[in-house]
Amino acid sequence: MYAEKLQKGDQIRIVSPAVSMSVMSEEQINAAKTKIEQLGFRVSFSEHVKETNEFNSSSIESRVQDLHDAFFDPDVKAILTTLGGFQSNQLLRYLNYEKIKQHPKILCGYSDITALSHAIYQKTGLVTYSGPHFSTFAMKKGLDYTIDYFSACCAADKSYEVLPSTTWSDDKWFLDQDNRRFHPNSGPLVIQPGCAEGTLFGGNHCTLNLLQGTEYFPEMQQAVLFIEDDHMSDVNMFDRDLQSLIHLPAFSAVKGIVIGRFQKSAEALRAVIMTKEELSSMPVIANADFGHTSPIMTFPIGGTCRIDATSDGARIWIDRH
Repeated sequence: MYAEKLQKGDQIRIVSPAVSMSVMSEEQINAAKTKIEQLGFRVSFSEHVKETNEFNSSSIESRVQDLHDAFFDPDVKAILTTLGGFQSNQLLRYLNYEKIKQHPKILCGYSDITALSHAIYQKTGLVTYSGPHFSTFAMKKGLDYTIDYFSACCAADKSYEVLPSTTWSDDKWFLDQDNRRFHPNSGPLVIQPGCAEGTLFGGNHCTLNLLQGTEYFPEMQQAVLFIEDDHMSDVNMFDRDLQSLIHLPAFSAVKGIVIGRFQKSAEALRAVIMTKEELSSMPVIANADFGHTSPIMTFPIGGTCRIDATSDGARIWIDRH
């Protein structure tokens, strides 16, 4: 099930299911709001978006209420999360999935939001989106690619090819917007060649693993898995997280893997993949433009995609979104 795509003048509601907006400065909030408005959309904020506690989040009741209000408000067409962080999976058993199903909306965010996105997809069939947070739009430089693919995925119905960004960055842009470091992007790294087509699942690797064994883990039929992790995960953590996924009975339906740009060495991932006999028959691509570096593409969780990895490079198409 797909929500209606965004059109000029539509209202986007900002919610904080993980980290509170209280960690953002007023300057950053205003910059993000202004950027979204320049794209032609209206911005509204949930009632408890800035509520905070000792975990830089807010109560489960407040976060659930804000999500319900956003989904059930007929004037809201899309929902953007403030930030990732932690705590999204606290909400899963308290959501009214049947009513969310009756009021389909675009939900977009990444990192810790991976748990929320997959739970909603699994319980309702509503396609959700891995893409920028509200806070992402406060970025002054290096944002064009992110906006282009957010628009292609959430405001258009056409299929599209995901082309690599020309440059990328892993700096703390939110601390210093002026002195940033951008690196040339060599494009996707083919670890194993092959072609695959299927339903797209994934996002933050360790967060997705939190759903294992629960009713919220997706039924991965003919799946292409997109996974990424941040600086907290080194190559050994990535190895065991991936092995944990491979051990699932559902993993037999995975047809290909795309790994987002690692904040640490992508080349080290090649050695990990080569130890996994279970992956020997499928294409594996690394260094794609999603994850905790910038810029990032937006992709549909529950949509369909095709990947083609050869000795000449890798190509990714989002077919239905």
